[in-house]
Amino acid sequence: MFWLLVWECAALAAGHRALGTAWTVWRQTGDLSGLLTCLWEGQVFLLPAPPRVAQELLALAGTGAFWQTAATSLCRVFAGAAAGVGVGTALAALTAAFRWARLLFAPAIKVVRAAPVASFIILLLLWTPRDWVPAIIAALMALPVVWANVVQGVEGTDDGLLELSRAYGFSRWRRLRLVYVPSVLPYFTAACRTSLGLAWKAGVAAEVLCLPRTAIGAQMNNAKIYLETPALFAWTLTVLLLSFVLEGTLGWLLGRVEQRRRGSACAGDS
Repeated sequence: MFWLLVWECAALAAGHRALGTAWTVWRQTGDLSGLLTCLWEGQVFLLPAPPRVAQELLALAGTGAFWQTAATSLCRVFAGAAAGVGVGTALAALTAAFRWARLLFAPAIKVVRAAPVASFIILLLLWTPRDWVPAIIAALMALPVVWANVVQGVEGTDDGLLELSRAYGFSRWRRLRLVYVPSVLPYFTAACRTSLGLAWKAGVAAEVLCLPRTAIGAQMNNAKIYLETPALFAWTLTVLLLSFVLEGTLGWLLGRVEQRRRGSACAGDS
């Protein structure tokens, strides 16, 4: 509520001239319509007020095209992020197990992590269909984070547990399941949470630049071109809300996985 109030005050300050005129009219005639309009609208061109943005968002949400656009962007970015998580995990396992793999893949992953996102977006526009660009960008954002965290988790595995597993003659699969996975899982969980947020933001940014046929980023770009500032704010709010939904869903899924792992561990101990 505090930040909504700050937003409302900033919108009123941006439209201070109209607010001053409405105040004068109210003082002279007692007509409150001008003041109420200022409170509701703010400065529509520069900074619309929260009620105006909420009105625009509700109007958009009443159309089927809005939900189709949101679902398409969500699926596109989530698929890319999932691919990045999968590839990053596989590369982390390779680089942790084999020195040649670390020498081969580590420099490339560091380049992906350090290079500007805009450069990748422009290059991908030259090489791939524009509808694929956001998903690939999401994968590139997730891959380095997952790779670094999983490698750190593997390298941080307790040497005592590894020696104990060898002493008891554990197979590679059993050592992986009972020693490495519990050690890596907290790092993997943290990587998924971080990478999903990065992938979502970068994916939407890629949509703004490459303009797929159905995408939130394309709608944001259209709102900018036609100077529809309330619509731009409404789509931005949609991005934020979907980000919260994604993070909440992922947190719930990872929590369920952790509970099942603990339950399996307790069953094994008993």
